[in-house]
Order: sequence, then structure tokens, then C-alpha cells
Amino acid sequence: MRWTLSDIPWSEFDPSKVDADILKIVKAASMVEYNGADYAAYLCNVFAADPQFQAAAKNWAQEEIQHGAALAEWARRADPSFDFDARFRRFVEGYRIPVEAEHSVRGSRAGELVARCIVEAGTSSYYTALAEATHEPVLKHICRRIAADELRHYKLFYGHLKRYLVKERIGRLRRFLVAAGRIGESEDDELAYAYYAANAENEPYDRKRWARAYLSRAFVCYRPDHVRRAVAMTFKAAGLKPHGRLARWTSAVSYRLLRMRAGNVGSLGAAR
Repeated sequence: MRWTLSDIPWSEFDPSKVDADILKIVKAASMVEYNGADYAAYLCNVFAADPQFQAAAKNWAQEEIQHGAALAEWARRADPSFDFDARFRRFVEGYRIPVEAEHSVRGSRAGELVARCIVEAGTSSYYTALAEATHEPVLKHICRRIAADELRHYKLFYGHLKRYLVKERIGRLRRFLVAAGRIGESEDDELAYAYYAANAENEPYDRKRWARAYLSRAFVCYRPDHVRRAVAMTFKAAGLKPHGRLARWTSAVSYRLLRMRAGNVGSLGAAR
């Protein structure tokens, strides 16, 4: 690991600069990041005959878990009543990935690596956006470190993707469909349930309601350059030109759609 929790300048924490909405999405992010061990178990099953990748996946998971621990510690300082352990138990009891699967849900190991690249592209851009959106210095520091890690993770998975493309030779269309499918999953139960587990009290889970609550707070952090970066990385993983005309058009349209979605979900009254 490139850094530890002791490298975070905790003494610089400024409670007066904590934004209540950002605090809520940080609590949710801590759940997802800390769940890295389950993803490593799944990946090690899918790549059972590849000890090189298994070792990389296990190291990746440890860094993801550290991200969750850092975000959780910041959230505890911002909200001393936040019981991360209890909230995380609620999260894993209500949301599980198929850790027992022996084959990739993407149809191939190359497809799985495309999907992992998409996730890392999204998280690197997201934490960059969050670092720029917050005025609290410690959270800014944490998010910058996480964003750098996620960019490195993208490069890690992309390197293995190139290796598997030689073996499996899935075409650009298939890569594009996997990428598009994984982007569509960004609004699935994982983030909505993480937000619910982190922030709800004695209330039933309603996916649409809690997804709106999460998205209304997360989407407003993005700026055009964050979207351009994510689109370029996505295009590269899909086998398309990352800086061509199509990528520029997709970035512009994606940003407009994102801002529309942020406005729409906000206007629906995300009460939590």
C-alpha cells in the first residue's frame, strides 16, 4: 500500500467545514469501499487459474478496504454518533455480490476486466470531484489519495485486460456492451443500499427513494472535466478512441444528462 491511515493529517480536521450532504455520501462510500474483500473473493474464483492476477486482486482489495476505513474514520469525526461497524453489518446483510460464482457475470474474464476498468474510471473521477467539492481539508486529502489509488487500479486492470484480450479476443462491440452495462449498474442496489444502510434509522428500504437521495447529493459534485476524464478512460477500456470526436460528444452529452438527473432527483425531494 502506498499510504496508511497514519499518513492522514487528522489534526487538521475542521468540523466547521463539514457539509451535511457530503457527509452522507461519504458514509455510503465507506461501506462500498470497505467491502473489498468480497470482490476479491469473487475475482479470485473467476480467475482461479491465474495466480498472478489473484495476487493483484488481493492487494487491490486491501487498498479498497483501507479507503473504506479512512472514510469511516473521517465520518466518525464529523459525526461522533456514526457507528460504522453496526452500519456496515447492516449493509452486508442486505447487499451481497455473488462471491461463490466460478465464472464472470460478464461472460468472459476479459469482459470482467473491462467492467473493473469502468468501475475504477468512475471512482477515480468521483473522488476527484468530491475532493474539489469539499472544503474540509482532511476529507480533501483523503479523497485525493483515493482518487490516485483508483487511477492506479484502473491501470492495473487495464494491463491485465490487454493480456486477456490476446487469449479471448472479444471484439470492440462486446467490450462496449460490457462497459455500457456496467455504467448502467451504477444506479443499482449497491449504492442505494449503502446510502440507506449508512444513513437510515428505523425505516424500510425503498430502492428508488434511497437511490434518489444518493444521486441528488453525488451528482452535483461533478464538473465537465471530471466527466471527460471518466469518458476517456471508459472509451479506452472499450477499445475506442479516448480523445476522439465521439468521446468529446459523449462527454458533453453525459455531463448535460448528469446535470439534468441531479436537478430532477433533487426536485423530487430527497428527504434524507
